[in-house]
Amino acid sequence: MFDELSSRFEDAVKGLRGEAKISENNINDALKEVKRALLDADVSLSVVKEFISDVKDKAIGEEVVRGVNPGQKFIEVVNKELINIMGNENSPLNENENSPTVILMAGLQGAGKTTATGKLGLYLKEKDKKVLLVAADIYRPAAVEQLKTLGSQYELEVFSAKEKNSKPEEIAKEALNFASENDFNSIIIDTAGRLQIDDSMMSEMVRIKEVSNPDEVLLVVDSMIGQEAADLTKSFHEKVGITGAILTKLDGDSRGGAALSIRKISGKPIKFIGVGEKIEALQPFHPERMASRILGMGDVLTLVEKAQKEVELADAEAMQKKLQEATFDFNDFVKQMRLIKRMGSLGGLIKLIPGMNKIDDGMIKDGEDQLKKIESMISSMTLEEKQKPEVLAAQPSRRQRIAQGSVGGMPGMGGMPGMGGMPGMGGMPGMGGMSGNKPMKKQKNNKKKKGFADL
Repeated sequence: MFDELSSRFEDAVKGLRGEAKISENNINDALKEVKRALLDADVSLSVVKEFISDVKDKAIGEEVVRGVNPGQKFIEVVNKELINIMGNENSPLNENENSPTVILMAGLQGAGKTTATGKLGLYLKEKDKKVLLVAADIYRPAAVEQLKTLGSQYELEVFSAKEKNSKPEEIAKEALNFASENDFNSIIIDTAGRLQIDDSMMSEMVRIKEVSNPDEVLLVVDSMIGQEAADLTKSFHEKVGITGAILTKLDGDSRGGAALSIRKISGKPIKFIGVGEKIEALQPFHPERMASRILGMGDVLTLVEKAQKEVELADAEAMQKKLQEATFDFNDFVKQMRLIKRMGSLGGLIKLIPGMNKIDDGMIKDGEDQLKKIESMISSMTLEEKQKPEVLAAQPSRRQRIAQGSVGGMPGMGGMPGMGGMPGMGGMPGMGGMSGNKPMKKQKNNKKKKGFADL
């Protein structure tokens, strides 16, 4: 999402190296590069102008202390201003303590509103809320069925119209009564979108809002529309009155400018971001973490939260003990690979690690392919072979069978412990000379074997 922007920011600070302090003379070129980078990333022009002005005012005259170069000081100023334009801190959902919390979803057609409704429902369910999804989009074909499908997959109850000709505001009113009678404490109303903002759409939204009296009105915005995202948010707020936005499709080809513009233009915060197609791929929006990603400094906190969500403390301790006692086997290895998959794509996780944003996408793709091949190879092993890798070292026929039963003979499986003989598979002791289905050859044992640490 922010790869190009991060690269341009890095280029901007190169001209500041070797300077004693940041001055107007040496900062102008850097600011021009930053300005071009922001405009290319679809940040609103008015936001860019204000941002550049603020950075210039705060950066000029900053003394460079020993051990900190001007480029680092400039990045510090830029980081603070990025956080400032995105809202300074996370803006949580407003909750109603006395009655069910009602969340009204709005947006244009195609922004991912129904999917975002399901994602938000699952997010609240994981917070121990009893959630009711309300299908009030009566115009788009299969919109109600889509929401019901999402609900059934994740055990979220969906309320829909009992009669065919029910109006959206009537559905909302009936859903509120149903929620009160059945002790739901969170209600999310999915409304109809349009291809453009029109009076009928706005008036319908106003009627639904009057009936439901929502605690939150969240506008679902497609980040792919670029600079229009901020203007759309502002327009919705002026006509309907929103409390925040959900920015979707940030994992795609969008250049991220909407994330920098919405708060400044509309005055309303981004509350959540969609970072994938899966229903679990919804994250609270943290301006300081987003600024860190933009500047190529990773996002360790989000990475830790993903790990905490998927890993039980007892499992982590048991795995640590196995590693210390050298009893870590292939079953444990597969378990760890599947754990990583549950946390998200390998590329997405790597980008959260500081300093890893420069890794080429092609290399990440190759790494993902290698992991699939490794898992396929392990699936070809017997239970004994998975638990006791040493039997593979002692019996070449087992290694031959595994190669034949694996995808493509398992070429290029670098770093797999104990499978050192397949092409590129240096690392697993005793697995020398294996090349798919080819005859086994002796190999010189003059190189140090690689282990799990080299994976």
